[in-house]
Amino acid sequence: MKITELLDLKGIELNVSVSSKDEAINKLIDLMCATGKISDKDAYKEGILAREALTSTGIGEGIAIPHAQVAAVKAPGLAAMTVPDGVDYESLDGQPAHLFFMIAAPADGGSTHLQALAKLSALLMDEGFRKDLLNAKTPEEFLSMIDKKEAEKDAEEAKEAEAPVTTGYKVLAVTACPTGIAHTFMAAENLTKAGEKLGYPLKAETNGSEGIGNALTADEIKACDGIIVAADKNVEMARFDGKPVLIVPVTEGIRHPEELINKIKNGEAPIYHASADAKEAVSNESAGRSFYKHLMNGVSHMLPFVVAGGIMIAISFLVDDKSAGAKFGSSTPLAAWFNNMGNVSFGMMLPILSGFIAMSIADRPGLAVGFAGGLLAKSGATFLDPSAAKVAATPGFLGALLYGFVAGYIVLLLKKVFKGLPKSLDGVKPILLYPLLGVFCMAVFASAINPLMSIINQALTNFLSGLGNYGIILGVVAGGMMSIDMGGPFNKAAYVTATGLLASGNYILMAAVMAGGMVPPLAIALSTTFFKDKWTEEERNAGLVNYIMGLSFISEGAIPFAANDPIHVIPSCVIGSAIAGGLSVAFNCQLRAPHGGVFVIATVSNWPMYLVSIIIGAVVGCFILSTLKKNK
Repeated sequence: MKITELLDLKGIELNVSVSSKDEAINKLIDLMCATGKISDKDAYKEGILAREALTSTGIGEGIAIPHAQVAAVKAPGLAAMTVPDGVDYESLDGQPAHLFFMIAAPADGGSTHLQALAKLSALLMDEGFRKDLLNAKTPEEFLSMIDKKEAEKDAEEAKEAEAPVTTGYKVLAVTACPTGIAHTFMAAENLTKAGEKLGYPLKAETNGSEGIGNALTADEIKACDGIIVAADKNVEMARFDGKPVLIVPVTEGIRHPEELINKIKNGEAPIYHASADAKEAVSNESAGRSFYKHLMNGVSHMLPFVVAGGIMIAISFLVDDKSAGAKFGSSTPLAAWFNNMGNVSFGMMLPILSGFIAMSIADRPGLAVGFAGGLLAKSGATFLDPSAAKVAATPGFLGALLYGFVAGYIVLLLKKVFKGLPKSLDGVKPILLYPLLGVFCMAVFASAINPLMSIINQALTNFLSGLGNYGIILGVVAGGMMSIDMGGPFNKAAYVTATGLLASGNYILMAAVMAGGMVPPLAIALSTTFFKDKWTEEERNAGLVNYIMGLSFISEGAIPFAANDPIHVIPSCVIGSAIAGGLSVAFNCQLRAPHGGVFVIATVSNWPMYLVSIIIGAVVGCFILSTLKKNK
């Protein structure tokens, strides 16, 4: 697919005058909608703003490429705009942006259009081409310039493909960004060109939306002087064991490619070791940071199973006959189907959590051992009761959490034990020695500790069930924690605890946590709507999106506002969230679905008062915030 097939004349406007980043984004979204490729303008804008919240798409050199890959995109497309006077787009180099391309990518993953978008990202690295585009007089001339430049690039690539394969790369690179659409390919292009300029041949592997492109081979890795990993997400690192490796954000690959290559050339890159203990030594991570990173790796992989399973279980109660008594939730065929399928997904929660914690610690060999630990935490098996036939209580979430870490360090220990084996046995270790001995050690440990962990887990469940009125305090604390850092460690701690308790049949805290998490975006949205003098026009426009994010239980919608004014925004939201969480517990609201916001409200017990709890929390947060803030 050609770039010009994605860029419609209706989506191009030249010599535009805009006064702010928000105004530039709104203008580009209007151009994109004019092409007819967007089904839901608000949802598409939400995706654009969510990507901007990660890092500005103003990549420097006067270029900005905002982009989103969301379901609101009916067909892949581009919109373009030139701003001769420039606008402050919070670009990475601090300079105004003049040339804009907005990308709309469908949510269904990789396809041929991504190749065109990758090519556009690479073309924009040519300064002369950028100047030509800025000087274009009409949209037709603008399109013609792109078509001509793309043809030149295609001819160049064809010539390179016919040339003998180069194996003497001095430097290798891996580039990756969260969406894998623009920054990934720009960094690869800049690094490759910088290598040519310095006379230091470089090959760049891209980890984009449609998968890995230009993959590095084992021979290339072995022969190179060093590797640059310019990435904002995880990439396969074990293959670089023993090589000099520079690990930097993807934007560094775009902005300072020559500096990175020179560091490899001058031997300034540290030697990378694939073992977890060596990785921690290189990164100088604190114990707390290391624990949090491993835990979040397990939680991030676990949550899709919990959310899907929890919502399906909640639906089973919604569609069932409420007079079914003890069989409520599975008394009709439809309800039983939803309940069983939901339990299948929900039942994966513990092994997934444990497995990916172990994998974060010990890389891939830890996965099987971690899965085994999670399943043993789920069953509660012991030496005296291997089949868990007589188990009254299981270690549950706490056991899976512990066993994930234990599994990871068991595998690290095994790696050290077998480090001295001949190289010829390297292939045997990950497929035989690590899983066999690892699962055996994990089984021994879990069988011995399961009774104790079951007692602790049951005691916690009984404690929470017997709190009575004191449970309101827990709801206040958990609700408030959702607003302290809005997606950070405090927020995740409260959410993970609540989802863990779901497995033990405690649904009250989950309701309190979701209520607390919905309040920050809603409080800000209300304030920007009813107290307009407190906010700039840009903030008021952005505040409207927070209605959607708040109702969807996406606390992160409040982050841009909290970042701009933390002294006023965070305390106001914490108080509102704490009130919502406390009221939810006071009204005995229970939630079986760990996500969904208002879209699962019908599955909440005593849902009218649950809505009241959220509204009161949001209104209180709004009034406190609006009182504290000064007029703009």
